[in-house]
Amino acid sequence: MKRSFDLIVSLICSLCLMPFAILIATGIKIKLGSPILFRQQRPGLNGKPFYLYKFRTMSNERDKNGNLLPDDKRLNSFGLFLRRYSIDEIPQLLNVIRGKLSLVGPRPLLMDYLPLYTEEQRKRHQVRPGITGWAQVNGRNMISWEEKFALDVWYVENRSFFLDLKIIFLTVYKVLKSEGISQEGNVTMEPFKGLQSKASGGSE
Repeated sequence: MKRSFDLIVSLICSLCLMPFAILIATGIKIKLGSPILFRQQRPGLNGKPFYLYKFRTMSNERDKNGNLLPDDKRLNSFGLFLRRYSIDEIPQLLNVIRGKLSLVGPRPLLMDYLPLYTEEQRKRHQVRPGITGWAQVNGRNMISWEEKFALDVWYVENRSFFLDLKIIFLTVYKVLKSEGISQEGNVTMEPFKGLQSKASGGSE
């Protein structure tokens, strides 16, 4: 039922948003240059990697040595607008159609984070990752990594069709209010460094 719902809704949304997506792609080409899409490998169901696609929100500006500038230097007002209203997420509907993502599930993070999870946190990969999730409607990037993972695991253990519907409606509300976009002092959120070193008394 979940997969059928994901497929039907993502196909309908893709068709309806096609003209808007073309307009946004044109804006990215003008404001940020090429490529239009951001492509990165992320862990999917059971940690199996797949390629995530989003609209690019940052430029490729580099310093005199050829190194990319910090994120906050490459994120202009146009890119910030795309992030504020989650417009950059539209291409992820293609991942849903392909079966790599669900509309609702724990957000796919970086491959580098996989070995840093505790056994409890690793449960978030027992389901397909999602465009939005329980953590996104309960703080998004304004909560700590520990809180975010606890919410992800709660979703895995309590998921249902009606919970998914609730999350989708709450997501629309949160996007319109532009809540939880970034953590203070960061473009999005500080990198996850793991808890294992803390648990063993080590230092980071």
